[in-house]
Amino acid sequence: MDNIKIVGVGSYIPDIIKKNEDFLKSEFFNQDETAFDAPPEVIIKKFKAITGIEERRYVGNELNMSDIATFAAEKAIKDSGINAETLDYIIVAHNFGDVSHDKQQADTVPSIASRVKEKLQIENPSCVAYDLLFGCPGWIEGCIHSFAFMKAGMAKRCLIIGAETLSRVVDPNDRDSMIYSDGAGATIFENTDSSGGILAHKTATYAKTEANYIYFDKSFSPKREDDRAYIKMYGRKIYNFALSKVPEAMKSCLEESGKSITDLKKIFIHQANEKMDEAIVHRFFKLFDKETPLDIMPMSINKLGNSSVATIPTLYDMFLKGDFEHESLKLGDTIMFASVGAGMNINAIVYEI
Repeated sequence: MDNIKIVGVGSYIPDIIKKNEDFLKSEFFNQDETAFDAPPEVIIKKFKAITGIEERRYVGNELNMSDIATFAAEKAIKDSGINAETLDYIIVAHNFGDVSHDKQQADTVPSIASRVKEKLQIENPSCVAYDLLFGCPGWIEGCIHSFAFMKAGMAKRCLIIGAETLSRVVDPNDRDSMIYSDGAGATIFENTDSSGGILAHKTATYAKTEANYIYFDKSFSPKREDDRAYIKMYGRKIYNFALSKVPEAMKSCLEESGKSITDLKKIFIHQANEKMDEAIVHRFFKLFDKETPLDIMPMSINKLGNSSVATIPTLYDMFLKGDFEHESLKLGDTIMFASVGAGMNINAIVYEI
């Protein structure tokens, strides 16, 4: 029982679609509170060219992040066929907790994981539930936590969830608000005697000068009525950081796994920015003097936006459920999960199906 494998997946994709055209009446300001000197049509066109995002998903007013995390978990549990009472850990990766649509304050007490456990009606007190705040790489880091627990003999089965409702914490006067979306994805890992599973993992935190590349601050609008804080970021700094650090981490992880670059069938990377993701993967293959294979990197950002910790598990669930025509994986295939985000944190996993 030495291999840690995914035995169930599930996701929740909100019903409300917010298209780029829906931002045509928005007023966008710079960090210094000056107005953008281009009309919304031009701003949105450039935004689409850089990020690849055409639309994103928002939750309805009646839902909170803990609700959609539970929906994804229920699907993963059903997909795995397990009894939820046999879970040893529930780890929920998020960043902002429950933020009700009519309130400004994040709610994280009790923990989101405890709320999910309650909503799932799990009675077993030995099923430990906790939250993980690790920026966008949180779901991958939760998977690494579960791997460590199982390797140490502390657990046999873990539920890892990545969920976020970023629509509740975006500044409507910040152009970057168009990037973010809502969603939830869940996976169940199990200690099995099957071959494959997690072969290697890598994590790094860069915080000497990079810690505040993503931060919380007041609205950019000079007309703001209060100092409510919203998610903010230095996009160019993050882009340069990601291109300089992520490919090396991916390379190190692959080499540690014992697999070759030619063994990789798919890379499921955090859906942050289409151009950035393409550049990261291109540089990764260049480190091995290889050209980037076609269709190596499934993408969902064009229709779903950036839902932070939810992007990878949601994308993986969609892929396994056949949402990408003519693309599939089979037993024995090698894939990679990789992410970068607030912290600044980077991580990767090499996994054999």
